[in-house]
Amino acid sequence: MSQHPDAPPAVPAAMTGSGSPIPQIESLLLQAFLASIPDHIYFKDLQSRFLAVSQAKATRDNLTPAQLIGKTDFDFFAEAHARKAYDDEQAIIRTGQPMLDKLEKETWPDGRVTWVLTSKLPLRDDLGKVIGTFGISKDVTKSVETQKALEEANLQLMEATRQAGMAEVATGVLHNVGNVLTSINVTANLLSDRFRDSKVTSIFKVCALLRDQSADLPGFFAKDPRGAKLPGYLENLANALDQERTETMSDLGTLLKSIDHVKDIIWMQQSYASVAGVVEPLALNEAIEDAIKLSNNALLRHNVHVTREFAITPPARAERHKVLQILVNLISNAKKAMDVKEPSQRRMILRIENTPQNTVQIKVIDNGVGIPPDNLTKIFSHGFTTRKDGHGFGLHSSANAAKQMGGSLSAFSQGPGKGATFVLELPAWKEGESNSLAVKSAEQAFAPISAARSV
Repeated sequence: MSQHPDAPPAVPAAMTGSGSPIPQIESLLLQAFLASIPDHIYFKDLQSRFLAVSQAKATRDNLTPAQLIGKTDFDFFAEAHARKAYDDEQAIIRTGQPMLDKLEKETWPDGRVTWVLTSKLPLRDDLGKVIGTFGISKDVTKSVETQKALEEANLQLMEATRQAGMAEVATGVLHNVGNVLTSINVTANLLSDRFRDSKVTSIFKVCALLRDQSADLPGFFAKDPRGAKLPGYLENLANALDQERTETMSDLGTLLKSIDHVKDIIWMQQSYASVAGVVEPLALNEAIEDAIKLSNNALLRHNVHVTREFAITPPARAERHKVLQILVNLISNAKKAMDVKEPSQRRMILRIENTPQNTVQIKVIDNGVGIPPDNLTKIFSHGFTTRKDGHGFGLHSSANAAKQMGGSLSAFSQGPGKGATFVLELPAWKEGESNSLAVKSAEQAFAPISAARSV
């Protein structure tokens, strides 16, 4: 009888190492586990043929779990990858030694490439004899692609620096990209920690427990307290693994958005000499939220409390990525200026205002170290800085970017120890105005970063 497509993955009797069926309660538990686990679980015989698989594995291969039984990796992957997987499994069968946390590149017949983090172990019968293998593969394709995209962005950055041929432009790019790369590095470390501390290893503990009790599973579930708790434990484990996947996908989304911003900065610097940027109606609240998103990890590390004071204003007439670049730089400077304050006293205000001159303003206000009166006239000069590790290009390039958009960047402070206010003023968008003064080709344009409330 064929299995219904929506039924849980069937567990064949061959997995026991004998011709007798698996006790019903163990079969039901394993079927429920294989049906709900989001990762790719599989059991194979001595010839590396599938004995049972998780629903996630079958879905990935566009088959039902029952249809996968008896097939091998050679039925799905290109020869090179299938051969490598087969050789690994045969080595496990010969030696009895597991293969843990191996990053594998999967090449499909249509040329598609995916990546998985794989662990495989020997499958043993009641007497301890190896009768096959079993394993788990976690799809990490997006993580690997994100890392490659970051490497590509770094290569583009170096190429942009080489072509620019000007120290000011090169350092300005590095300064602005560096703010984003810091956030990328923190998120990448979070992902690494999550993979290292993953609940996936608990699966092998459950398998070992069931194998140890295989001689009397009914008695184990009826009398042993561990047996009574196992169904609930498996349900909690599946929920935990699903939560891990959700959190990982969220972090990967943040990484991809940050990398897009790096690409946009590089493109913007490269295009200054030949192509004007796109001028568009820009919602200032969205621009600020995007800048906060990119700066979020640094703000949290420095215990900076951010207050939003957003008036209702018309859109600004501006270039999205130039504004984002300016805001990220101003937020970073304000954060550093408050290092002199106690962590509980670090306050930043991000304010949006209208003006009578048909312009809109973004104010970045901090209660940090302040600015001496003499420095207020120098602060936007090329190379001027008061920090030991500063280079004096961030505010200079930000002021230039504001001017290129028909706006201005100014600073105000009542003196040392009294904080500072930086004001980005931009023209307001006029009703019926053309959406762009220049058109970039689709090949050059990057997708805009979406707004997100993060602090």
